[in-house]
Amino acid sequence: MERYSINGGNRLSGDIVVSGAKNAAVAVIAASVMVNDVSIIENLPAIADVNRLYAIVGSLGVRVRQLTDRSVELDCRDIRSYYASCPEMGELRASYYMLGALLGRFGYAKIAMPGGCNFGIRPIDQHVKGLEALGAKVSIGGGYITAEAEKLTGARISLDVVTVGATINIMLAATMAVGQTIIENAAQEPHIVDLANFLNACGAQIRGAGTNTIRITGVPQLEGRTYAIIPDQIEAGTYLAAVTGTGGDVTVHNVIPRHLMCITSKLIEMGAEVEDLGDAVRIRRNAPLRRANVRTMPYPGFPTDMQPQVTALLCFARGTSIVTEGVWDDRFRYVDQLARMGAHITVKDGRTAVIEGFGRLEAAPLIATDLRAGAAMVIAGLCAKGTTYIDEVRFIERGYEDLVTKLRGIGADISGDVGAEPLIETFIRIA
Repeated sequence: MERYSINGGNRLSGDIVVSGAKNAAVAVIAASVMVNDVSIIENLPAIADVNRLYAIVGSLGVRVRQLTDRSVELDCRDIRSYYASCPEMGELRASYYMLGALLGRFGYAKIAMPGGCNFGIRPIDQHVKGLEALGAKVSIGGGYITAEAEKLTGARISLDVVTVGATINIMLAATMAVGQTIIENAAQEPHIVDLANFLNACGAQIRGAGTNTIRITGVPQLEGRTYAIIPDQIEAGTYLAAVTGTGGDVTVHNVIPRHLMCITSKLIEMGAEVEDLGDAVRIRRNAPLRRANVRTMPYPGFPTDMQPQVTALLCFARGTSIVTEGVWDDRFRYVDQLARMGAHITVKDGRTAVIEGFGRLEAAPLIATDLRAGAAMVIAGLCAKGTTYIDEVRFIERGYEDLVTKLRGIGADISGDVGAEPLIETFIRIA
């Protein structure tokens, strides 16, 4: 897949279904490595990042069997390596969850430095701090991270900043440590709760996930279970933003509305109407799109992974809007692409974007620079007049399943090869 072509200006309407959550899926698949048993994971999104993680766990000796398009069986009884270094490690940020999972089960892990979207510095110092507090010796060098411990012992760990990745890695390592671990200033995102629910289903003792204090009492072993991944909050939010931009009327199915409140409350402020239907959300906009100020924050604040999408949306609202990035540095690299469409955006100190909206953008050729920036360009193309071409859509397909097909289903005039890249089979052994 190389390019999307979008003829903008169509009002979106109808029904669209959200897939399983990317961020939960990659955490749960990594966690399954800790289970000396067979697990079945359901409601998995068919996306490139999930395929890459199949390849990573397969390289360790996990037997991966695709049951359906949305479910997989993971047999982790014959893991033969604690050394994760296959090429996919450098293409997936969440590959660093293998550190906590392997360390927690085997007391040793060596992983290649993770990859993923490049939109600024994302340090791993809090991961190291947490694992060392549990008794591990961690070293970084030569492009690898190594962690080892004769015995992991529970500890009280206060994170210096709220970080999803470190919270997850510490949870994984602590699940089979001796004694109790308390993580303070923990991240509270829905996919952290989903990970805790999966581990608890397997026999772990984790309490407080979804709050800023997580308590984990270590257990000696875990047992395999069948588990379904939660719906994707960010995929749903992207569709909600697209409908708000086009002035459409769409019901978004397979969602947890409370997970979306941090997004829908801001879209309502911008002129949308939102109706909670239990496991679906209906969104429509008839009033003019209004300017707004947005600041990204850890959950339950406005998600950083929705920042590019809402910035693109605000280009179509008349007046001055301010978007402040409160999580990552330098996540506004994509605004040069929106400027090709006529957007007036000034970025200050890499953290704040001032958007002078005047109600429209013009179609232009664009290049997706990362996953969520690419989604923002899709929204801009859907709302603009004329034909927008987006290249490097491989970034977009890292996190959105069948995006072209789903958007066509609600009236978008978008074309391009559909679906995720083929299942990576290099390290996957089909039973």
